[in-house]
Amino acid sequence: MAGKIWFVGAGPGDPDLMTVKARRLLEQAGAVLFAGSLVDQAATLYAPAGCVIRDSKDMTLEEMTAWLLDQASRHATVLRLQTGDPGLYGALIEMTRPLTAAGIEWAVVPGVSSAMASMAAAGETLTLPEVTQTVILTRVAGRTPMPPGEDLESLAAHKATLCIYLSITLLHKVQDALRAAGWAEEAPILVVQKASWPGEEKIIRGTLADIKHKCQAEKVGSQAMIVASPTLGAADWTDLARSKLYDPSFTHRFRKATETPHA
Repeated sequence: MAGKIWFVGAGPGDPDLMTVKARRLLEQAGAVLFAGSLVDQAATLYAPAGCVIRDSKDMTLEEMTAWLLDQASRHATVLRLQTGDPGLYGALIEMTRPLTAAGIEWAVVPGVSSAMASMAAAGETLTLPEVTQTVILTRVAGRTPMPPGEDLESLAAHKATLCIYLSITLLHKVQDALRAAGWAEEAPILVVQKASWPGEEKIIRGTLADIKHKCQAEKVGSQAMIVASPTLGAADWTDLARSKLYDPSFTHRFRKATETPHA
């Protein structure tokens, strides 16, 4: 009987940020195919002795699919270990379609994305009451074009939080798009390289005007998250709108208001 193939999110890099379910599956895996160019090999430390471990960085999609199918004929539990979350900027559907066609059972285990890990590393928040309640996960066009209506300038016009993946080498395009969308030169920009990676994480804070120069000075040229958000730096603001949920003047089904709302 064929085994089951699991597409597992390894998270942003720190093995401790994998989910409990991900670690449990690793501990019982017969074979693991991991993205060596992005996932720290430490993520395979939980695999048992005798587990077949293969780095996929030199493989094509067809080779990876063939490897998974072969290992599923030999082991009950086979893992494809991916960076972040399998459903975000991965080849999940491309890989699962031939498995479904072959009658192989598969499932997905979500993982922590680098957007969340980057904001956590910097002590920032993605949303704030009366500032922005929207988060956009996107990228700029490179070899992979953007669909109509999803160019960064159009998305940036919302002035919401932008988490920009796979774009650090195109930082000049990010700057151009934000400027065209009306962002000020002093707008805060955050760049985090290898968020959560033990001993390798870099946090660069700057503005739209100087962030590229700061990243060049720090030699940040890969594996970095770019965040443009009106929430950045809020910990140092003088005034901050309160969350209604925790405001003493706010009533909800678990608590009645203890104060009169301010006029």
